[in-house]
Amino acid sequence: MGVRIAFVVFVSVLPTMVSAILLHLNPFYVKGRVYCDPCRAGFETPATTYIVGAEVTLQCKDRMTNKIVYSEKVMTDSTGSYTIFVEANQANQNCDARLVTSPLPDCKEPAPGRDHSRVILNRFNGIATKDRFVNNLGFMKEEVASSCAEIFRRYREIDNGN
Repeated sequence: MGVRIAFVVFVSVLPTMVSAILLHLNPFYVKGRVYCDPCRAGFETPATTYIVGAEVTLQCKDRMTNKIVYSEKVMTDSTGSYTIFVEANQANQNCDARLVTSPLPDCKEPAPGRDHSRVILNRFNGIATKDRFVNNLGFMKEEVASSCAEIFRRYREIDNGN
């Protein structure tokens, strides 16, 4: 009788143990894009282009000590997109995707507030997929492009209700 009860308990608990282990072994894929803002608007506009070969880093810092416990650098592809593979749950860390460098000589200044983006890398937040999408990161051109005046004029018309 005791063996049967032990077997039933074991069979009942085993799936829970396996799923808990798999949650910690399941990787994450942090995805985003890097853009160049020719209008120095601080956000993406119709004139925005995406940067090939920009360097982005993902850094995770311990919440208590603020020391870096995980770091990974990647380059953007031909569409200005990047994917960072993260093997493990980063439950007790604050993780940010950050701009590092731009290959464009006239678009190297990080856009304020768009130079990093927070990403949640744990399984205890209701997000079912392993893909984590971060806000796009941006650099600004040194000089405002001439086409930006027309873009801003259109934005003012929309804002005024015309």
